[in-house]
Amino acid sequence: MHINLESDYAVRIVHCLAAEYNAEDSSGEHRIDAQTISDRTAVSLRFTLKIMRKLVSAGIVTSYKGAHGGYRLSRLPQEITLRQVIEAVEGPYRFSRCVDDDYICNCSPMEACAFRTAFDEVTKLVIKKLDEFNFGTLTSKKI
Repeated sequence: MHINLESDYAVRIVHCLAAEYNAEDSSGEHRIDAQTISDRTAVSLRFTLKIMRKLVSAGIVTSYKGAHGGYRLSRLPQEITLRQVIEAVEGPYRFSRCVDDDYICNCSPMEACAFRTAFDEVTKLVIKKLDEFNFGTLTSKKI
């Protein structure tokens, strides 16, 4: 099982912005254009722009238009978790759709469904773990 490719790329893009934030300008005002992000992350420009729209919409990244435009993190790297980035692209994390409240389960009775209980527990564990990793810490480590 893998996160989808778009989430993988989103994590790389936020890591790129966090590394720039830490390395170049502790105030976070340094902006990077989409082409540079694309080049540094090996993500096509078209896909980079698609992902950037989602990250901006989620409040993780701020975009600036014009000659001195570009992108930068909206918050400190240590305030952005892996979960936030993945969910900005994929939506709320659920190990299985059966843990969604609005999912109509074929199990009867639903409260006794062993799968729902197991999948709910796995979902909670993964969410907890993804929240433990932030881009301040991830950027300080060599990858």
